[in-house]
Formats: sequence, structure tokens, C-alpha cells
Amino acid sequence: MPRKQKEGKYKLKTHKATSKRFGVTGSGKIVRTKGGKAHLRRKTSKRVKALFAEMVSVKGRGIIKRVRRLAPNLK
Repeated sequence: MPRKQKEGKYKLKTHKATSKRFGVTGSGKIVRTKGGKAHLRRKTSKRVKALFAEMVSVKGRGIIKRVRRLAPNLK
């Protein structure tokens, strides 16, 4: 039995790497985590390591536009 064709637009698919790297605040800003947290951290000070934990808001309209396009259902 053949499958029934769906009508309407295509289903949007989320770019999973983008959805894992970025988040959205309550006010709608896109935030990201800082890089350099994985390894080779013995030399860095405790203060710098603590600063790695905070999220940073994304600046630049082009990047924001690209993130919204890649992850349309980002909440």
C-alpha cells in the first residue's frame, strides 16, 4: 500500500549542534557558553575557571540570524 502524501510545507529540522551550543533567555536573547573548558586548564587561575561557567550573550546580527535559521524551535 503506497504512503499518503502530506500536504503543505516541509517539516523544519533543527540543527542539533546549534541547539546544543546556544540557548535563549526569558527576554529572547541568544546566549552561548565560553570555549576552552575541556582540557589544559591546570595553568589557569581559579578566577578565570569560574568565569568559564557564565553564559555570554551573542553579539552580531549575522550570527543571531544564522542561529535562528538553524534552530527555529530553540526555546
